[in-house]
Amino acid sequence: MRKIFTSYIKLFLVFLFMLSTSSNISARGKDKKAILLVTFGTSYPSAQKAFDNIDEEVHKIFPNTEIRWAYTSKFIRRKLKKRGEYKDSPAEALAKLGEDGFTHVAVQSLHMIPGLEYDNLVTTVNAFNKMPKGIKVAKMGKPLMYSHHDMLNFSKIMLENISKERKSVDAVIFMGHGTHHMSNIYYPGLQYYTWEIDKHAYIGTVEGSPSLDEIISNLKLKEYKNLLLVPLMSVAGDHAINDMASVESDSWKSQLESRGYKVECLLKGMAEYDSIVNLWIKHLKEIYKQL
Repeated sequence: MRKIFTSYIKLFLVFLFMLSTSSNISARGKDKKAILLVTFGTSYPSAQKAFDNIDEEVHKIFPNTEIRWAYTSKFIRRKLKKRGEYKDSPAEALAKLGEDGFTHVAVQSLHMIPGLEYDNLVTTVNAFNKMPKGIKVAKMGKPLMYSHHDMLNFSKIMLENISKERKSVDAVIFMGHGTHHMSNIYYPGLQYYTWEIDKHAYIGTVEGSPSLDEIISNLKLKEYKNLLLVPLMSVAGDHAINDMASVESDSWKSQLESRGYKVECLLKGMAEYDSIVNLWIKHLKEIYKQL
């Protein structure tokens, strides 16, 4: 009888052990979702309000989801580190999310176009898919301008927002970054979309095409006197403050003023407009559903 009782005790203990192990495995295997917002980054405190606005809007839509940030620019991250501010790279942020038990991550690009920074981000995100003991699924959200519908919506909303700032201005010039990457085609493409709505809106770039010289050639054909310069970037950071609006002789403002135009500058990033942030969020919603 004692042997039978002992056997039952052993079986009961084994059962408890298996139940405990099963429970632990289940807990470890539970899916956890997170969102990673990825931008080029900025070192200008005044430009941070654009990112704060994005963060606030995303939290409204996903109130119960972990939301983190990463900067793709190594130069910006190093500059901030010297000031005691630390920002993760996309790889660092994804690794931390995996270590913290998040299994499904929606990575939303906050870039304007699918350029080199976006391409590198796609490669990084793909590398984190199906990681052993880490992230099971990582999905990439498209940048602001990607498809035909993106271009239609963005050009319309962009001009609607700026119309409130124009007042008596004759023409508006949007300054984009530009790139040697093949995605630079999005800028002359955007010019086409904007001219379908407003013939007095011009798209230019600092490092690509259309250039300021090309815009000036177009301006000569008109009788404009008052111009408004607007950054075609998520934030009004370095390029907007220095290349666009500074008093230096090579800034866009100074070059245009030297040709007799009266120039106003609007130091406001595209991500400061809720209606434009919603376009990024639309892409985020699409991939979040796929998780």
